[in-house]
Amino acid sequence: MSKFLIVGLGNIGEEYAETRHNIGFKVVDHLAAEAGIKFSSDRYADVAHLKHKGKQLILIKPTTYMNLSGKAVNYWMQSEKIDLENIMVLVDELALPFGKIRIGPKGSDGGHNGLKSIQETLNTPNYPRLRFGISNEFNKGAQVNYVLGKWSEEELKTLNDRIKVAADAVKAFAFIGLQRCMNEFNSK
Repeated sequence: MSKFLIVGLGNIGEEYAETRHNIGFKVVDHLAAEAGIKFSSDRYADVAHLKHKGKQLILIKPTTYMNLSGKAVNYWMQSEKIDLENIMVLVDELALPFGKIRIGPKGSDGGHNGLKSIQETLNTPNYPRLRFGISNEFNKGAQVNYVLGKWSEEELKTLNDRIKVAADAVKAFAFIGLQRCMNEFNSK
């Protein structure tokens, strides 16, 4: 059975739970809830095992905080013997409009500390990722407060629908592969 490591990026702690920066956690939470499975605390991450159409998806929410996400990714890749092309990192993205998703095989860290940590730990920028648009509607100098801020009322109206699309994209990645997943979901 093919194994995939699905990494939802976010920060642990109640104060971060509903923030834009935690959208990765939200997407893997949705996948787990949809499948009726629970996360359990394990080494460097909360982990849930999801079976989907003959594939095994290991969902992780690193408990290392964003800046050390690479430690959790590396540990679980080694522990579960998962190849680089079978991981997908779910991350918030300022450069995309709210709710837009972009899936790709590689990319820069774009100043994102979670991606920076993963890239440094794995020694490559070449791993699949799903970037979830949080837009960049903030004043100069207010980026940190915006990213760590709560969703607006307007965003909350469609947030769950967009999370579902992202979760469907994750399942498609495991089932039909990266290229077909990109073709299908990058236009949604």
